[in-house]
Amino acid sequence: MSAPERLDVVDLTVTHGGVRAVDGVSLSVLPGEVLVLLGESGSGKSTLARTVLGLPGPTARVGGSVRLSGTELRTLDERALADIRGRRIGYVPQDPDAGLDPLRRIGSQLVEVLLRHRVVPGRRAAREAVPELLAAAGLTDPDRAARSHPHELSGGQRQRAVIALALACSPGLLIADEPTTALDALVRTRVLDLLASRGASVLLVTHDIGVARRIGHQVAVLRAGRIVESGPVAKLLTEPEHPYAAALVAAQPGGAR
Repeated sequence: MSAPERLDVVDLTVTHGGVRAVDGVSLSVLPGEVLVLLGESGSGKSTLARTVLGLPGPTARVGGSVRLSGTELRTLDERALADIRGRRIGYVPQDPDAGLDPLRRIGSQLVEVLLRHRVVPGRRAAREAVPELLAAAGLTDPDRAARSHPHELSGGQRQRAVIALALACSPGLLIADEPTTALDALVRTRVLDLLASRGASVLLVTHDIGVARRIGHQVAVLRAGRIVESGPVAKLLTEPEHPYAAALVAAQPGGAR
């Protein structure tokens, strides 16, 4: 396991056309901490997460700073960013199909990631590592999963395969964008516990109060691209101060109490 990374976002703005999807956001994810980005659809959560990865979109104009353990990511070229993605930052997209090649078996996709980032000495070692990675992600029959194409797996199994890909290189920072959408309650709980158990720093995007309560340490509430309130999960989700944060929390089961 790599050492947990620190993420510092300072005055980040992301503009698409004339719309500021992210508007002057500053936040920090401390080593080993789970920071939850909480907000409704369209609040800018996913845009912020993808911008940290260096994937804001081809037409986006970006300002501000994104530092990973002191390394300024915004000044790096695409080749350097591609080396960081997967090796130092793992990414779990909202839609597992977006993170999987539909034409390739799950095992071969994992082998490619391991070889690309030079985590193992060769292809044989990469193939031998695949079942253990899939088992660690919670797949009960990792050998079958490795031989399968994505369409041959259930939605929950595909999500676990994506998580295995994200964790394959033991990154110090994990970015998870609504990782439990469309999963049933039991699978959702297991996936969340898996993400929290790795010891990595986590930036978790969600609209779900229950998810924030289960694994979050800190929470930042976004509205129209701006953080309106932030603080420890236990306090903010119990006694939110900003009217929008209070309404957001109260509107969901298990909200402010």
